[in-house]
Amino acid sequence: MDSSCTIIVPDADVLTKLCGTNDSNLKLIEESLGATIYARGNELCVEEEDPDIQRRFKFIVDRIIDEIEDGAVDSEDAVASILNTNSRADQNSINIVVPGGLRRVYPKTQNQADYIALMRKHDMVFCVGPAGSGKTFLAIAEALRLVLSKQARGIVLTRPVVEAGENLGYLPGDLEQKTAPYLRPLYDAMEMLLPRDTVTRLVESRIIETAPLAYMRGRTFCDKILILDEAQNTSQEQMKMFLTRMGSGSKVFITGDLTQVDLPNKVQSGLTQALAILSRVPEIGMMRMNGSDVCRNSLVKKIVKAYEYGTDKN
Repeated sequence: MDSSCTIIVPDADVLTKLCGTNDSNLKLIEESLGATIYARGNELCVEEEDPDIQRRFKFIVDRIIDEIEDGAVDSEDAVASILNTNSRADQNSINIVVPGGLRRVYPKTQNQADYIALMRKHDMVFCVGPAGSGKTFLAIAEALRLVLSKQARGIVLTRPVVEAGENLGYLPGDLEQKTAPYLRPLYDAMEMLLPRDTVTRLVESRIIETAPLAYMRGRTFCDKILILDEAQNTSQEQMKMFLTRMGSGSKVFITGDLTQVDLPNKVQSGLTQALAILSRVPEIGMMRMNGSDVCRNSLVKKIVKAYEYGTDKN
């Protein structure tokens, strides 16, 4: 084993962001590794014989470079979030590779790593957590991986259209035009993972299907990946209806944020009920994210934590 490990970073801007102001990011990485990093020109070197430290050094730096190139690293907090993904996730190299995709998707926190593992273990997984915790993005990434590697025949994306009361008839246009604004966040996630023309081709060929929840009644989906987003805004009847659409060979991922329920006051959330009733079913995976899993702008994480603290006090 070599006595050192060197990584070449050819892009000067990427290297500058990786090192951070006054090498602040390098210092965080050094603390995580317990080893000294030397910057020489466009090279980063850790002089350490321990193969585990060398492996983690390469893993961490490669991940940070990927995130910088995706525009996801904007502060020391973002680097710290990557480093907080503990060694178990690092050792297993848990990630999502979408065939033909724009990027490799890494978990940024241990909960995200556990969430990916649950989606691979169970045919049905619930994930609840605050905005920006990656619950929908990771579900879509895993669904695309399964479909494009031919482990499933298609993806069905749905959301309850609460703002329109699920009554879309009064809106202009066909069904796709009526629902497009409500499903746009799901398309945004797909376009972060695949070239836009690939997403368009998959939608036009019906490999990716989008529909409001109310239009799924009476259907059975086999060999598909079903994703229900914003599940906190389903009624109890809608949630039961959705869960029973699952046919043979399918997987179902349900995501939601119980702090953002938009249902009328007298309507109980189907997500709340499902989490309580189905928690005793061992074949169903359940993941709860929190403020520490938020991976948007670092200010968003502080906002989420402030609201969590304020809600607990009240």
